[in-house]
Amino acid sequence: MIHPELVIVNAAGLTMDPFQTRTTGVAIAQGRIVALGEQVGELIGPSTTVIDAGGKTVMPGFIDAHNHIRLGANPAAVSLFDANSLDDIKAAISQHLIDHPGVEWIEGEGWHYGSVVGGTPTAAMLDDVCSGKPAWIFSYDVHTVWLNSEGLRRWGLDAQHTEVPFGRVELDLQGHPTGWIHDFAVRGIHPQGQRALEAILPGYGKDAQYARVVENLRDANRFGLTTIVEPQNGIDDVQLFERAFTDGELHAQLIAAMIHTPESLPGTLDEIAAFIAGYDHPRITVGPIKLYIDDVIEPHTAAMLAPYANFDGVGSTFWSPDAFASLIVELEERGLQSFVHATGDRGIRTALDGFAAGRRAHGVRDTRHQIVHVECLHHNDIARFEELGVVACMQPRHCGPDIVHEWRANVGEDRERYAWAMKSLIDAGAPVAFSSDWNVAEMDPMVGLYSALTRADLDGAHAWNHAEVLDLDTALAGYTMGSAWANSLEDETGSLTIGKRADVVVLDRDLSSLRDPQELLDTHVTITIANGLVTYSA
Repeated sequence: MIHPELVIVNAAGLTMDPFQTRTTGVAIAQGRIVALGEQVGELIGPSTTVIDAGGKTVMPGFIDAHNHIRLGANPAAVSLFDANSLDDIKAAISQHLIDHPGVEWIEGEGWHYGSVVGGTPTAAMLDDVCSGKPAWIFSYDVHTVWLNSEGLRRWGLDAQHTEVPFGRVELDLQGHPTGWIHDFAVRGIHPQGQRALEAILPGYGKDAQYARVVENLRDANRFGLTTIVEPQNGIDDVQLFERAFTDGELHAQLIAAMIHTPESLPGTLDEIAAFIAGYDHPRITVGPIKLYIDDVIEPHTAAMLAPYANFDGVGSTFWSPDAFASLIVELEERGLQSFVHATGDRGIRTALDGFAAGRRAHGVRDTRHQIVHVECLHHNDIARFEELGVVACMQPRHCGPDIVHEWRANVGEDRERYAWAMKSLIDAGAPVAFSSDWNVAEMDPMVGLYSALTRADLDGAHAWNHAEVLDLDTALAGYTMGSAWANSLEDETGSLTIGKRADVVVLDRDLSSLRDPQELLDTHVTITIANGLVTYSA
């Protein structure tokens, strides 16, 4: 008899498998689940490692379906997530310079659009606090960059030179750069943009990027993430993950989506398709294709069906509807899945129309295209997700009332009912996957679960749009089987099922005993098992 290498006993097992929802034990051999239930104790041999769960929840490892694990947080940057005003931002930068007097660039991240009156900062606002050093400050959603005057000079930006490869330069009425760079997430996290940044910005050097990957992967392991989708990469970026695997830092399965934009060089899609077809790695998968149809709502750059509530504009799409539909048809002909960022209701509809064009061209296929974010959804489009088999890849924490002040003001009350319409989509039969979108929001799945159950801030206050609140089992499904199905992994992971990969976490409490969702914020992973190996233990 071959004994399992690892057995978990005394578990309050939550399997996420509809055919066997609960279990008291899990047995693991050669990276797979080989037995469940009370009988696992009978399989214990002299070399079996036994984990006594002590009546706590044992469940499938979390699958984060959209996590910027490659860049994530920059440990060298000044954090502005808690800054509520321009004075707060300046105070944080001033302290950062005291603590780090030798920095070449002032790199920052996390400023909220509402922290500057009007939401439109200028270069001059930062000049008096930067001591002549260039500043590069990310918004909290990493879609917008704020430069000071010296930062503009370092990038060669002036009235005669108004283009950079990593974004769209905002100009004032006289044609001078304001210091604000739009569309960074589309162009800056793209091979051409990345190479430009690597040459000048310290935080984007290859060694600095690798340090981020390692730190982010360690956090992911601590939070029980056993499968991660990194949403936008160039072919060269995959080497960072391969290095992490070689160094023993990559324990989770990693799916690296490959970015393609209207600015991609000719032949890029051919190159990406060939790379995907020929890539083989035990821990890393490449594909799908990351596309952007619009930008984000806070700076009024998402594509809307009607004008913003506080701005006379409707945003724009990066692809025309016809061009996007043609692209989807082409991707399907190549057998490629798409992973489409869309936040505005017109952006979401344009993406759905593109998938409908693919269906007209090819008939019903198991494409599992995904729309990522799905923030402002028109009610007429809810049923289309199920009809077209399109996954809504959503981030519950994004709808936290402490995050969406500017979002709600821009959208207006009339469109709030179907903001982050997770329950409406699930009730309509749509496939839904959950994720963190780290570092836009916290990586910890417990924060996302709490947000899905409350739609409140982290203090339990200011809950909104109660019609879209989920129950715990439904929210857990989004982080397990929902995300597994979205990435064609439902036969490999996402549930505690005999034969599946042994991706398992042990929590510090029994989730079935929760009396208040607030307790989720105090719930922690104590053991992470990825591919059958214990990779984290508290």
